[in-house]
Amino acid sequence: MSHQPPTTQSILRHWREAVPDDRLAHLVKDATRALVRALQMRLAEHAVSFGHWTFLRILWEGDRLTQRELSERAGVMEPTTFAALKAMARLGYIRRRKFTGDRKKIYVLLTAKGRRLRTRLVPLAEDVNRVAARGVKPAAIATTRGVLLAIIENLARDERVADMRMPSTRELARLKVGGRQRRLPKRARQL
Repeated sequence: MSHQPPTTQSILRHWREAVPDDRLAHLVKDATRALVRALQMRLAEHAVSFGHWTFLRILWEGDRLTQRELSERAGVMEPTTFAALKAMARLGYIRRRKFTGDRKKIYVLLTAKGRRLRTRLVPLAEDVNRVAARGVKPAAIATTRGVLLAIIENLARDERVADMRMPSTRELARLKVGGRQRRLPKRARQL
């Protein structure tokens, strides 16, 4: 029996009945999940995955980014980006290219087909936003945007002040050996 992700209806029921006063982080996560689900269903009608959408959105704002820059902007690890870009190249959305002068860096460029997707897909995201905001007063949306931006700013400041960084999946796997927790190597802590 396959495990199905929760429906938006079940997420709503969970918040209204089970945990109406749960932490804000959980509410934001579930709101994000509902928004992503709504967009995924619309993108699926055009045979585009949500992962590809994430990279396309960034590239539509300006391509000729390195794979590393694209990973950073998307907030995903480089192996994830590599796999997605490989599939996107196969679908004809992008091409990867090295330029003279720096043969180590691989740049990502949109193809004409990748650029054309913008006119078909952006309206889908706009539709999701319209549906999500239906019946919500513009002032409440402005307040929500302000609150969410303040949350992001506070967490970015905390990360900077505490000098924290996200370890790679490989580093995390090495942390727990033989049931004991280990610290990150000094080099990794300083990155």
